Amino acid sequence: MTQRVIEITSPVFLPEEEIPAGGPGAAFSVERPLALEIGCGIGDFIIQLAAQHPERNHLAIDIYNKGCHKTCKKVEAAGLDNVRVMRIEARYLLTRHLERESLAAIYINCPDPWPKKRHRGRRLVNADFLGMARYYLRPGGDFFFSTDFAEYAEDVAGVFPAVEGYRNRLGAPFATELPGYPRSKYMRRFLDQGQPIHFIHYRREAEASADSLQPPPVLPGFRAAWSMAGNE
Repeated sequence: MTQRVIEITSPVFLPEEEIPAGGPGAAFSVERPLALEIGCGIGDFIIQLAAQHPERNHLAIDIYNKGCHKTCKKVEAAGLDNVRVMRIEARYLLTRHLERESLAAIYINCPDPWPKKRHRGRRLVNADFLGMARYYLRPGGDFFFSTDFAEYAEDVAGVFPAVEGYRNRLGAPFATELPGYPRSKYMRRFLDQGQPIHFIHYRREAEASADSLQPPPVLPGFRAAWSMAGNE
């Protein structure tokens, strides 16, 4: 059954066709370093993060219309002027609308783990994506990843050391505690059930090779556009 698409008229919502010439970072009233949350869900994480870091602007993206709508409502209710919300696919946003070294941080929380072995190639975070993210992170920029699925954490932790230009900020490949890190409603639900959240935190090194500063290839196979009538 086709889901009704909610028209989003919130002032914190940024349609792709309204991205300023200077990129999404230019859509904020005050110029600040820009952080990106990929997969904002219904906005629990981003409103906490933006309140914790008023010195940054925050771009929250998701491919689902309903989640973007709810996120906008929460941002408005919180009175935050340093958040903008977009309905857009992550790799499409990076390669079409962001400049090299334009991000202070990237956050990815509990993405779809695609647990079946035959589907794992669909996971967002892999070596190719980490190389892409490195290009858009500024020197010293942070990459945060969390998941409730232990095997996904092990997979990402195993890939990171092979990707040049990052340094682990934890004392282990991943951790089940990260003090001060906001917890979304989804995270809290799992924690209340006694299921841990696995955190990974890497930082882009200031010294980068020429290869790591080349524009990343746009690989086929990811959803850059979708039927607006077929996504809630």
